[in-house]
Amino acid sequence: MAAPESEEFILEKLYEYGERLSESKDKTQNESDYMGIIAVAKGSSKAKQLSAQLIPRYFKFFPNYSSQAINAQLDLCEEDELGIRVQAIRGLPLLCKDTPVHLPKIADVLGQLLLAEEGLERDAVQKALMSVLRQDTKASLTALFKHIENSDENIRERVLIFVREKVFPLKNELLHPQEEMERHITDLIKKSLQDVTGAEFKMFMDFLKSLSLFGDKAPPERVQELLEIVEGQADLDAQFTITDTDHIDRLMSCLNMALPFYARGASNSKFFNYINKHLLPVFDKLPEERKVDLLKNLAESSPFTSAQDARSLLPSIVTLIKKYVPRKKTSEELNFTYVECLLLTLVEEQAKATNKRLAQGMTEHHKAMAAAKDDAAKADVKVKKQTTSSGLQTCNNILTLTQPLHSKAPTFFGEKKSFSLSWAKPVATQQLNATGSKRTASAANGAGAASGGGKRAKGGDTSSQNQLVNRALASLSRGGRATQVRGGGRSGWRGGRSRGRHW
Repeated sequence: MAAPESEEFILEKLYEYGERLSESKDKTQNESDYMGIIAVAKGSSKAKQLSAQLIPRYFKFFPNYSSQAINAQLDLCEEDELGIRVQAIRGLPLLCKDTPVHLPKIADVLGQLLLAEEGLERDAVQKALMSVLRQDTKASLTALFKHIENSDENIRERVLIFVREKVFPLKNELLHPQEEMERHITDLIKKSLQDVTGAEFKMFMDFLKSLSLFGDKAPPERVQELLEIVEGQADLDAQFTITDTDHIDRLMSCLNMALPFYARGASNSKFFNYINKHLLPVFDKLPEERKVDLLKNLAESSPFTSAQDARSLLPSIVTLIKKYVPRKKTSEELNFTYVECLLLTLVEEQAKATNKRLAQGMTEHHKAMAAAKDDAAKADVKVKKQTTSSGLQTCNNILTLTQPLHSKAPTFFGEKKSFSLSWAKPVATQQLNATGSKRTASAANGAGAASGGGKRAKGGDTSSQNQLVNRALASLSRGGRATQVRGGGRSGWRGGRSRGRHW
């Protein structure tokens, strides 16, 4: 039996293979040298490191040995020694630089290698992936998104982080030609939304809204496309169950996210029909914070509601008005959030009294701010001023809403004027990049205030709408039942996953 070759002898042979390949004018004639390099990749530590450099360097000249070469390089990426792994990873992009047919496989492997825990190795993987992305963005993204769509959970998470932190910020550089590539990544994202968390969905939607494809000059059908993505995530075709709090959370978050699209002409009929059919009839059974979410979303959406949808919703809204508006003279505490959102009409005296009290309180806050001696005291007064200011706006909105109802023929307030919601800017002024993130709600009685559910539907028949309102509001003059309810702020996305991944 022949004695095993020494490490020095193996390295010497490896250098000879490399030198002959480097000097050869027709490298395709040096198959034996290249095969020798691949064979040595299973040798000593130093031989493996040198092979990890030489295999990619001459890979393009030997297509007949591409399979053996790629397998050898991938084996080196799994070596125990960090230096060998890093060197092998750095060489992966060269395997597809001049042979793009191998790029999807290399991108797929690099996506899996994002699991690397060593900082140096992880950095090498990310740099190699960026190199592959710049070679062929379309094929690379397709390979990466397959991991997001259906892959090991840990790999999926690492790929998502890479896409969010490395790919999305470079969209202007990577997505060329622009329209074609923006459409491609949009389609990839759509496929990936079958099973995402709320945070992941928001991340994807924020990215889509940043694309020129859906920018301010985009045609209405593009805006509608974004809305349909949100509607799909809301699962409006699913059977509604009042105990499915995850679905209700998703509904509210998606409706909130859809608001900017309504301002750009997309239809809110699908959401409104679902709410009218499933949520409003069981309003009292909803979690308390979701009641406020629902009313706020309805209020903000209402300026963009069709006449038909407005007529459909009105009976349900009037039922809530009757339930939650007290008689004109009552000592029971009101939740002005519900009042503003439902356009309640029989609370002028309470609103006037609260308005006066809050105005006096604001004067005291101004004095307290002037007298504050340190930053902590000033910060405390500032919070109180913000709460009081929101409460004042709520009461002013309520008083504004009641004015048209003093006439014999009540009219929609939108026919004469508009005003700002007490908890947010008007929807019509929000930019497309507005997100569905958590919004602060502060108002009188410790609740956020809302307005606007009764705005006049665009393009509708004013006379017929007024007749409907007259009939609907006729019984309110007798007074509704007083109910004390505490409102809560709008909640954000829940952890977990939708469908399989709870929100």
